Amino acid sequence: MNERKMKRSYLFTSESVSEGHPDKVCDRISDMVVDSYLSKDPLSRVGCETLTTTNRVVLAGEIRGPSIDKEEIISKIRSCIKDIGYEQTGFHWKNCNIESHLHEQSSDIAMGIDSGENKDEGAGDQGIMFGYACRDTKELMPAPIYFSHQILLKMAEARKAGKANELEPDSKSQITMLYENGKPSKVTTIVVSTQHKDGLSPGQIKEVIKPLVENCIPENLISDLKDEDFYVNPTGNFVIGGPDGDTGLTGRKIIVDTYGGAAPHGGGAFSGKDPSKVDRSAAYAARYLAKNIVASGLSDECIIQLSYAIGVSKPLSIYINTNGTNQVDESKIEKIIPELFDLSPRGIREHLKLSNPIYEPTSAYGHFGRIPSDKGHFTWEKLNLVEDLKKSF
Repeated sequence: MNERKMKRSYLFTSESVSEGHPDKVCDRISDMVVDSYLSKDPLSRVGCETLTTTNRVVLAGEIRGPSIDKEEIISKIRSCIKDIGYEQTGFHWKNCNIESHLHEQSSDIAMGIDSGENKDEGAGDQGIMFGYACRDTKELMPAPIYFSHQILLKMAEARKAGKANELEPDSKSQITMLYENGKPSKVTTIVVSTQHKDGLSPGQIKEVIKPLVENCIPENLISDLKDEDFYVNPTGNFVIGGPDGDTGLTGRKIIVDTYGGAAPHGGGAFSGKDPSKVDRSAAYAARYLAKNIVASGLSDECIIQLSYAIGVSKPLSIYINTNGTNQVDESKIEKIIPELFDLSPRGIREHLKLSNPIYEPTSAYGHFGRIPSDKGHFTWEKLNLVEDLKKSF
């Protein structure tokens, strides 16, 4: 067991972006494509990229699965854009131009990852994946990214419910948190930039946003926040936004999707990928393991790294770092993990039930720290490995 280290006081910042951010529009569409194929065949292979710009959406990628009519996909894209809330001159769900360039997956890739008589299903690519958990919040997530997500989620809910008609879909948030002795002590700065109806000042937008922010951050963390440290639309005007303001691409918000920079990232994006791609499924598995390790009391913080080679079933390495917060030797935890959880692509998919069409809701407000649903969403957030971990030590 490592000697517990007293952490210094410091400031740490994380940002989030809303479902209307151009890159997140793309993530939503790409994950919708994944769900569309998995709903017809749970073993579909999907690698879908999306680009958005002024009144244009372009799909490209590789598919192996059932035949889905192009017009069906285009109709679902329009539904995604409508649900996000884009009915603007520069980007409108009804009349934007949509192109689909999806094509058949390479047979070379299929040969490497498919199971056969003498081999189990292999990883869909090489790479490294990280999972993380800590005691900052009850969701075992780092506080800055978790509350940054919550601000934008509350703003979107209010906008869609007609309670914040001043707001438009594209927005960003950022929280700076003071940590004292390694624990979140208070929010020192909040930044929110949001697209809005024409003719409104930052002060007017701030009055709309302020109660939403106050409702999603614990009072003890923001009671000392000064008004001048709460920035809203600091550039002054944000009317043109979304894909009309900036081009969007799938997979460009990987730190927003994970831990806000509080933990390492392997570099691979999630959205648009079926669960044979370990960039996605193994990152979910690593989060699941890290969260259960912390919840079981084995440590107060846990970073897990997994590594894979394309076509190879088992992970090449399992690494754990608890930053000195462990109650059990880290090497012992590393050794017990494969006994409790099959980390092959098939094992991950089956344990976490990842072959279901569950991915569209992951495309905004983070893949982690979410609530598992009775429809199978966010299974990697469950704490059903805690008792097995406790019994192992």
